Amino acid sequence: MDRNTIKRQQLLEAVNALPDEVLIELASFLDYLRYKSAHQREATTHSSSFLLAIAGLGNSDQQDVSERDEEILCNEVNPIYGWNLKPSESA
Repeated sequence: MDRNTIKRQQLLEAVNALPDEVLIELASFLDYLRYKSAHQREATTHSSSFLLAIAGLGNSDQQDVSERDEEILCNEVNPIYGWNLKPSESA
């Protein structure tokens, strides 16, 4: 007999030894364990697919551009209008 079978048998014996009035509580706890187990599997699957989905984002052929950040921003930002190409209507 393998180890899991022995443990299952011990669990069955322990359940059979319980008084009837606590079986409802045990059933509720078992439902919770099933829910928790399914939720953990789903969360693991979701996080794995999320990581695969974002893998490679931000990849660039350029090397470290942190030393050129001001130069890059000067080329991208309009000195009068900022990030917008047109003046805002509220101004």
